[in-house]
Amino acid sequence: MALRFIHSQLFVTPPAPTGSYAGQTVIVTGSNVGLGLEAARHYTRLGAATVVLAVRSLEKGEAAKRDIESTTGRSDVVRVMQLDMSSYQSVLDFASTASKTLPRIDIAILNAGIAAGKWAVFEQDESTITVNVVSTFLLAFALLPKLKSTAQSYNIRPTLTITASEVHEYAPFDERKAPDGQIFARLNQEIVNGKPTSMEQRYQVSKLLEVLAAREFCALHPASTFPVTLNFVNPGLCHSELSRDSGWFLYFLKLVLARTTEVGSRTLVHAGSSGQESHGQYLSDAKITPPSAFVRSDEGAEVQKRVWDELVAKLEGIKKGITTV
Repeated sequence: MALRFIHSQLFVTPPAPTGSYAGQTVIVTGSNVGLGLEAARHYTRLGAATVVLAVRSLEKGEAAKRDIESTTGRSDVVRVMQLDMSSYQSVLDFASTASKTLPRIDIAILNAGIAAGKWAVFEQDESTITVNVVSTFLLAFALLPKLKSTAQSYNIRPTLTITASEVHEYAPFDERKAPDGQIFARLNQEIVNGKPTSMEQRYQVSKLLEVLAAREFCALHPASTFPVTLNFVNPGLCHSELSRDSGWFLYFLKLVLARTTEVGSRTLVHAGSSGQESHGQYLSDAKITPPSAFVRSDEGAEVQKRVWDELVAKLEGIKKGITTV
């Protein structure tokens, strides 16, 4: 795994996006900086009709909009909408507003995420799990009706892409040993067996949970019967603000190995443009790639179903308790 990672970072450069997105509407979350910003810039440059920057700070979103417009020479394309992934209400309100006000959604890149350095609780769970897992899938499922109606109305196959990570391969995920129905409860314990939860490992775990949940959803909704492609992408180690709280080791690793945010963003655009063959697939270096050995194992398949069942129950509970705009 380590050799593959180093080879990818040093010797593989994903191709620059080409082609036309004329007439298409694209949503990119977490797009005021980093990978999301650069992906939105590519979509704007390549002719998209509407590019939605879904961001927590409207002020920063407007600054990103001006930056994209100045570098692409295109105006009246980028639209800024507020989305706070730490708030379930904000997630559902965003999805509701987008579904009502956008004529179509061709591509949704769910890129917003955090790598928290300290324990905190957002909504019902530890912050990393709330933002990277629960809110990400809450948003995905809330956007699916609009994506499906777009497929029917325009005779296309929209794409929903989740920004995952190769670090899912390194996640210890001891929480999988929790009793049935208690994985998320165990993830929400700050102290386990007298030891504090390792926040260095929590980001890895969140990315593994994304992979497992996405795979199970696609297993239950195969491409042959489902009109929207759902895939998940590894952009590689990139220079971004995501890891600003992750310590000195990652800081020095990035100095040596990290891709630029623009190069990393190419993988997001590629995944968002991939077709039916990528449904339920993990993409890395702009190609379909096997996920970790654990994910593909018998134990991984069993844990995948458990994670999915718990996540669905959690999402159903959230939607029942919240009214959208």
